[in-house]
Parts: sequence; C-alpha cells; structure tokens
Amino acid sequence: MFDTTPVIELKNAFIFQGENLILQNVELKVSSGELVYMVGKTGSGKSSLLKTLYADIPLKEGFGKVTGYNLLKIKRNTIPFFRRKLGIVFQDFNLLSDRNVYQNLWFVLEATGWKKKVDIDSRINEVLKLVGLGSKGFKMIFELSGGEQQRLVIARAILNKPEVILADEPTGNLDPEITDDIMRLLNTICDKGTAVLIATHDYRIINKFPGKIYRCEEGRIEEVRFVG
Repeated sequence: MFDTTPVIELKNAFIFQGENLILQNVELKVSSGELVYMVGKTGSGKSSLLKTLYADIPLKEGFGKVTGYNLLKIKRNTIPFFRRKLGIVFQDFNLLSDRNVYQNLWFVLEATGWKKKVDIDSRINEVLKLVGLGSKGFKMIFELSGGEQQRLVIARAILNKPEVILADEPTGNLDPEITDDIMRLLNTICDKGTAVLIATHDYRIINKFPGKIYRCEEGRIEEVRFVG
C-alpha cells in the first residue's frame, strides 16, 4: 500500500491567468499511485490548473500543496528544486533534435545535479528499458515515430523518480493503438507509486483505463463518476 497522504491538494483555491479568474473554489486531491483525469472543453481551465500545480502560474488565493511544497508561499529560487519532484509531459515534446535519445536524457540528469557517469548511465538504461526504448538509445529524434518520441518524453519525465507526473493531452496527436501503449506505460508508472494527473478530452482512454475523474466546467471543478 502507498502512503495515502495527498501528494497534490488544493482547497478553496482560485486559479488566475494574470488578472483573469479562470477557476474558483477548486477542491482537488491526488494520492501516491493514483491515476486521475482532468476533463473539460478547450479553454475550460485544465492547462491553467496544471501550470498552477507546477508553479508556472502563481497561486494567489486558497490552499495548495504539491509534494510537500506550499504553492501559496513557494519562493522563486525554490521552484527548480520543487520541479525535480515532478515529471511534466506535454503534447509539444520539446526534445533536443541535435542529440540522440541517450544524450537527451543525459542532458536532463546532468542539469539536475547528477555527477557520476556510472550512475547517469545506469539510470538512463533503466528508464529506457522501462519505456520500451532499450535498443533505441543511439537513435536521433527524427528517426523516432510519434509514439516513440512520446515514450522518450515520459522517460525524461521519470528520470528523477518524481512523486507526480502532470500530463497535458499526452496522447492528443497519437492514433488509438499508440495511445493505448502510452496509457499502459503510464499505468505501469502509477503501479510503482507515482501519482499521474492527465488533462484530456479523450473519453475513450478514460473508459479503457479507469481512474478518478474531475471535470472543469464554467469556472469550477467537480469530481464525477462517469464522462461522456
């Protein structure tokens, strides 16, 4: 059993973009090893909520805690350390096109303070095997399919063994078969104790890979049993 203490918790939180109120009175709770979906139309506030959770948008009002960090009080110079506890997966892969798969991951570990080459090499090989890219380390990014690139993005996200993965439409550009592969991978990561929060409008994956569901609608969030 995983610790049931929430790794994400918002209470009576107000989400702003600049001066514009996007979501109000947000109540959200995510625990270790839990798969949670955030659904809603484009513009309903899903992305703004995720940006608030990784401190790209400041929380101005209410209570918010993610991996032990108080979002209301977090200081700018603390944010890089805070984000090491998070894995962030977006539709836009943002991979380094001039480096191969292995070098993309090496860059991240070196940038986040890993020093020993043997440790870096071991972690990269471990993660590539987990995401099904164990034989692809030498490949350049343009040689990978869309699904393989998304697997690499997930590999990059879990390098530092995050407590939480935040994924914004992670399967939006993939066909159903590849989408299912990616979802099985995220489920495997959940099973190892990492909380996974996915913003999506793909109800097919929610029905096939069940989890807790929150809906963003008309400036509010509510937990729901079913979507459709």
